Amino acid sequence: MKKQLLTIAFCATAIFATKAQTTNTSKLTIKEIMQGDDFIGHLPSNAYWSEDGKTIYFNWNPDHAFSDSLYEYSLESKKIDKVNFDTEYHLPSPYGTFNNNHTKKIYAKNGDIFIEDVTSSKITQITNTESRESNPHFTANETKIAFEKDDNLFTWDIATGEIDQVTNFTDKKDRELKRNSRDEWLYNDQLALFDVLKERKEKNDEREKLMKRYDKFQPLSIYTDGKSISNLEMSPDGKFVTYLTIKRPKYEGTIVPHYVTESGYTEDQHTRSKVGDEPTEYRMFVYDIENKKVYPVKLDNLEGLDYVPEYTKDYPNKPYKNDDRIGYISVPTWSTDGKYAVIDINTNDYKDRWIAQLHITDGTITNLNHQHDTAWIAGPGIGGYGGGTLGWMPDNKSIYFQSEKTGYSHLYALNLETKKEKALTSGNFEIYNPFISKDKKHWYFTANKVHPGEHQFYSMPLKGGKFTQLTTMTGGNQVTLSPDEKHLAILYSYVNKPTELYIKNNPLKVKNTAPAKQITHSTTKAFESYQWKDPKVITFKANDGAEVYARLYQPKTDVKNKAAVIFVHGAGYLQNAHKWWSDYYREYMFHNLLVDNGYTVLDIDYRGSAGYGRDWRTAIYRHMGGKDLSDQVDGAKFLVNNYGIDKTKVGIYGGSYGGFMTLMAMFNAADTFKAGAAIRSVGDWAAYNHGYTARILNTPATDSLAYHRSSPIYFADGLKGDLLILHGMVDDNVHFQDMVRLNQRLIELGKHNWKMAVYPVERHGFIEPSSWTDEYTRIFDLFQKNLLGIEPNEK
Repeated sequence: MKKQLLTIAFCATAIFATKAQTTNTSKLTIKEIMQGDDFIGHLPSNAYWSEDGKTIYFNWNPDHAFSDSLYEYSLESKKIDKVNFDTEYHLPSPYGTFNNNHTKKIYAKNGDIFIEDVTSSKITQITNTESRESNPHFTANETKIAFEKDDNLFTWDIATGEIDQVTNFTDKKDRELKRNSRDEWLYNDQLALFDVLKERKEKNDEREKLMKRYDKFQPLSIYTDGKSISNLEMSPDGKFVTYLTIKRPKYEGTIVPHYVTESGYTEDQHTRSKVGDEPTEYRMFVYDIENKKVYPVKLDNLEGLDYVPEYTKDYPNKPYKNDDRIGYISVPTWSTDGKYAVIDINTNDYKDRWIAQLHITDGTITNLNHQHDTAWIAGPGIGGYGGGTLGWMPDNKSIYFQSEKTGYSHLYALNLETKKEKALTSGNFEIYNPFISKDKKHWYFTANKVHPGEHQFYSMPLKGGKFTQLTTMTGGNQVTLSPDEKHLAILYSYVNKPTELYIKNNPLKVKNTAPAKQITHSTTKAFESYQWKDPKVITFKANDGAEVYARLYQPKTDVKNKAAVIFVHGAGYLQNAHKWWSDYYREYMFHNLLVDNGYTVLDIDYRGSAGYGRDWRTAIYRHMGGKDLSDQVDGAKFLVNNYGIDKTKVGIYGGSYGGFMTLMAMFNAADTFKAGAAIRSVGDWAAYNHGYTARILNTPATDSLAYHRSSPIYFADGLKGDLLILHGMVDDNVHFQDMVRLNQRLIELGKHNWKMAVYPVERHGFIEPSSWTDEYTRIFDLFQKNLLGIEPNEK
């Protein structure tokens, strides 16, 4: 095998000759499939309804223009039309807040605030300024609209149009002049000696006293002490404002140099810090408008606030310190009658979530629900910045939320008076995006109940019970319900059928239950000329007995070459062994090309993937490259034992987390994988960001063992097969520096069976088709050479 130390491939100006794709026997070419949407077709997205329910709006680009445009489908004419810019500019936002009887909608658009009369569709623009207004919400018993502007809260009176400033946050504070004993003596002596100075002081003091009379007509000046203000929200009765203060620690950022620039000079991009930042400080306050006083929301009675993580037992001689575990706090969610408020609280170590009742008049709270995970809190409708699913049942006495209490994310209700909690859904599946019907009688939500890799839309009685499946097409059904709930707009796709827009009657409301009707047709003739494969979604047993889901692509018998490629999806917490059109559509098409060339391809939803519940999600806690890697190894063994694959002809590739996994496979499972292509890979988790990494591995300072056993750079000595590393030089997510460090490590270890291709103008997600083409040509050639012994011809 010919060994080379380093090949540097530039994507815009090729320094080394690009290899010709002469060994490919597929009807597909790498160049055409790497054109992305220009080859497949530009697919519809972001569907939403007009308020009168007569029109579906969606983004689309059937003409292959520079970018997507807004289109509309009329239910009356059954026609699709492109919406011109002026019309689009004046359309109401698809997002917004309704009043209780659903007759008015308020929203922010293009930095201004609007109100729409739902019945007449009349729109009134409330603000029209150079400043950016946001976060409109009803207040003062729905007689006023509150909104944010320049980090302060204002109200607009619906009847009079009067605008009032409610808060006055300032970093300026009147400070009393402090004098030392000498200066204090001089000051008093001057006043005693000179009548003019004494009289002027008395006049100034009187003037200040008179001016203070105006204070009662002005908002209270609230000193921020250099902290930023967030989550401004006015209570429904208009008497209180809640807000967060956020104090971010100073941290050392990183630099991503850009070498190919318009200026001709190297330009530095200042980017994120590395994992291990000091926690951000969050504090919640209440501003009593009438009494002009501010007081904190007291969270010291939260159950389990003094928790010390179990992993600290591995460091008996290292003191653990986290005196303030409070993390992000959501805005209050108010009952529709305005009597009660609940808040969603997370911790900065990501291991706890509380839902608590906020007593607005004194800032105290009552614990309602405590969710704890020794790994990290997450799952559909649970974790993440901004809080999880949280709302009020129609009785205004109970709340609903999601929890992984049973191991899967399900919907719960809790009565504030009795504190009794009830599971509304249950089973080995997950609930997504639940909401209550307008008649308050039942739920709507998406679930993967039929199959982990299939999303269907359901309804269910308000208090729980039998599910009614409202969609029937196998695959992914992303549903937007019409305002009258009579119709479903469905962005539907299947494994080998890209997303199209469909419309269907809601079986709960309309007796005509005809199949969903396709509205758009987006795919190109070039795409349609190929018979795209429908890989089976199968399961295999891991070495610990777990059932692992995967997509299996099989070649025809007459071309089968007994070689296999395992693809590792990115993100970690993502699902790809599903039945809808994949976000990894280039990789899907590449797998079709590989199969045409005789390869068997396995695409695994390894440990850490989404869609399979809490235990699957957290199986990588404190050891990325543990069970997630063994799932890849077990997948390879499964192919060898069941599909006639030669164990010496197995390759692996993937990007981002998949690139990291490829590195771990090549270093720690070198006898299983003959060759691997690692794309935009993490080589050392201590170099990645805080928000993602600290959830799974804690921090390097507190849990160094987790970082050492999870980072490929520490295992590079295990490399045996041929490794191809591919990375964008301006990647501001997984920095190019990470792979430069790994390169140096491989050089020092005396490894020669690796190459590297770099792409000077590409970030984490490649954009240029030429870069994609170069990248996947190199990956194809890697497998051809190392798994089949076919040397690519030089062009």
